Amino acid sequence: MPETVDIVQGAVLYAENCAACHGANLEGQPDWQVPGDDGVLPAPPHDATGHTWHHTDALLFNYTALGGREMMARLGVEFNSGMPGMADTLSEQEIWDILAFIQSTWPERQRVGQAERTQAELSAQGEN
Repeated sequence: MPETVDIVQGAVLYAENCAACHGANLEGQPDWQVPGDDGVLPAPPHDATGHTWHHTDALLFNYTALGGREMMARLGVEFNSGMPGMADTLSEQEIWDILAFIQSTWPERQRVGQAERTQAELSAQGEN
């Protein structure tokens, strides 16, 4: 994550670009863990009840920028994701601002756990 993020702007951008699917209160869509008739999972919650906080900053950024299907394909996984790529709609900074807003809503336990995963990934890559 960049050194400077704007959580307030992230909240505005989330409301404009993400809330229609992920919920105004980050609650996700009903039955988000059960694929629909089209095989696509509904949008997950981004609050502490979901799995967003299990993922590193890099994965969250790339999943948002590239879209779910493309991101998973780059990992060698075929996945019918409903998440569109947002790189044509949002700047990198705007994506980071949205992610910072989402993270700011998590309880301390989830924030710390996610930060530790991110740091471990960076350390493994030699990026400190």
